[in-house]
Amino acid sequence: MMPKTYGLKGRRDALLPWTWARRRLDRAHNYWLATTRPDGRPHAMPSWAVWLDETLLFSTARRSRKGRNLGRRPNAVVHLESGDQTVILEGRVREVRDPVLLERYAALYHAKYRFRPEAAGPANITYALVARVGFAWRERDFPQSATRWRFA
Repeated sequence: MMPKTYGLKGRRDALLPWTWARRRLDRAHNYWLATTRPDGRPHAMPSWAVWLDETLLFSTARRSRKGRNLGRRPNAVVHLESGDQTVILEGRVREVRDPVLLERYAALYHAKYRFRPEAAGPANITYALVARVGFAWRERDFPQSATRWRFA
């Protein structure tokens, strides 16, 4: 539920459909990923990623700051670049190990970015962000479009 000050208490008709957010997640070029450092400080970095099977998949070096952060604390937040058509996901990452899914990811990533990632191996890791909650809104009609989803 949005705060009462947003004027949405009891209103459901103006909320954005999940398809609206999914379309933006699929089409985005850059995704901002926020993780937590060992001392509790936040760490945010842009990342390339793909939306596949209702998860956001991205790769990183195991020894990168975000790789080490996620290895210790798998909670993460991702949001798209736009504040005008905002989509934010909060959830946990899991390492992708399924070779079929890794191949699908690498092919989709290559089609999107014209670069084929090394999706797994001793130096790199691929994560899937599984969302627990999502937020979205359009700046032009905020707060009426402010939306929150909860996922199982």
